[in-house]
Amino acid sequence: MASNSQVLVTHYGGCHCKRVRWKIQAPKSVTAWRCNCSMCSKRGNVSFSVPSHQFTLLSGETNITTYTFGSHTAKHMFCNVCGITSFNVSRTNPNAVSINVPCVDPGTIDGVEVRMFDGLNWEDSYYKHHVAAKSKHNS
Repeated sequence: MASNSQVLVTHYGGCHCKRVRWKIQAPKSVTAWRCNCSMCSKRGNVSFSVPSHQFTLLSGETNITTYTFGSHTAKHMFCNVCGITSFNVSRTNPNAVSINVPCVDPGTIDGVEVRMFDGLNWEDSYYKHHVAAKSKHNS
């Protein structure tokens, strides 16, 4: 029998004003990352990643503004009404969607293990913690 960390369930979430809504397939217990990069530290981001095929935007496409900087590869998407970033796409893992834990609706996540991610030294930390492997689809 599979454990809660392996069984995928549907989680719903979105921004504060509820214009941007999405659903994801993810375990009931997740490992999330508190990052100290310039973007995440400013917005207090604590996130976990899912493969992009496990993310579905349900509403609010016209309410999403995308901010990029540096290499312009990462996509920091936020609601243009309430300003909340409920999800984003990383520059080093563009086949995944990072979900901001507090933006998941209550009731479906059983546990969150928060680990520190040294985003100021992104590449070294990315490979050290095997972040990409945590969001890839296992065939």
